[in-house]
Amino acid sequence: MFKFAHPEYLYLLSLIPLLWLFFIYSMIIKNKRLSKIGSKHIIKQLMPDASHWRPRIKFYLSLLAFTVALLMLARPQLASKSETVKRKGVELMIVLDVSNSMLANDVSPNRMEASKRLVSRLIDELQNDKVGLIVFAGDAFVQMPITTDVLSAKMFLSSINTGIVPTQGTAIGAAIQLAMQSFGPPTAAERAIIIITDGENHEDDPIILAQEASEMGIKTHVLGVGTPQGSPIPIADTADFWRDSEGNVVVSQLNEQMCKEIALAGSGTYVQVDNTNTALRVLKSQLDTMSKAEMETKVYSAYDDYFRLLAIITLVILVVDVFITERKNHRLSKVKLF
Repeated sequence: MFKFAHPEYLYLLSLIPLLWLFFIYSMIIKNKRLSKIGSKHIIKQLMPDASHWRPRIKFYLSLLAFTVALLMLARPQLASKSETVKRKGVELMIVLDVSNSMLANDVSPNRMEASKRLVSRLIDELQNDKVGLIVFAGDAFVQMPITTDVLSAKMFLSSINTGIVPTQGTAIGAAIQLAMQSFGPPTAAERAIIIITDGENHEDDPIILAQEASEMGIKTHVLGVGTPQGSPIPIADTADFWRDSEGNVVVSQLNEQMCKEIALAGSGTYVQVDNTNTALRVLKSQLDTMSKAEMETKVYSAYDDYFRLLAIITLVILVVDVFITERKNHRLSKVKLF
């Protein structure tokens, strides 16, 4: 089991492409200024100690030190000791809609982010239960198999976005079917499927599949995200919205009727997510009525921290960088290291 104690620092890795672009831009500006002085031959005579590779090597080392330092701050940890414990819990498959309509912002900041925050808070409540993640749009995929590892569940959750499923659409039925198949061999623990969606189903009949799940003893709860009034669907990185074939702006609305019918067929509960606290309270009250069973779970009780190792590596890289000057070293010029 590998994890980061402070994964929030990893977001700073997104600065690396910007640093690359800045370096390339600065080199282009530098070369343009030098070209105004004269040809490469003249510049070499005027600046005999100038090195072509040394500034680049120093940049690569600085970038490497920056990367390793961020990994150091994120505190990578590898499990060194595990033990098997017995817990009483239930088995849940969380099924999350990732179709484009989930980008609508009739709930803040949008349906997708509101859903992820809701699931994250729900996972925090499931310390003794098994949980799995399924994402769906025009097709359904298992994002994380059912497990008691809530830390991994939250890590997988953070990577979910509307582009994670290549086929667009809303196949709720396919997601329910995949959830039923993902539970594994029957156990004494009661099972449930939790669907988070705006209910805009375009692909299949989820009501029949919810009934099948109910017949197998699996309840289907539905959390409806959005509002009946709806809102346009923003197109990423533009100021425009999704439009139909006639050029009209598409308004995505919460289909409460579909959500309620799925929950009814699945012997579950429907809750509109207009208030996260209320939705969680209602859902948790339903989950608390489920029959719990004793399950053996492997937990990691000790971790090896690689903070010091990465700190040493960062320091070594910085020391090497300091000793490499941007101009040629006359003492080393005969061996032509650079």
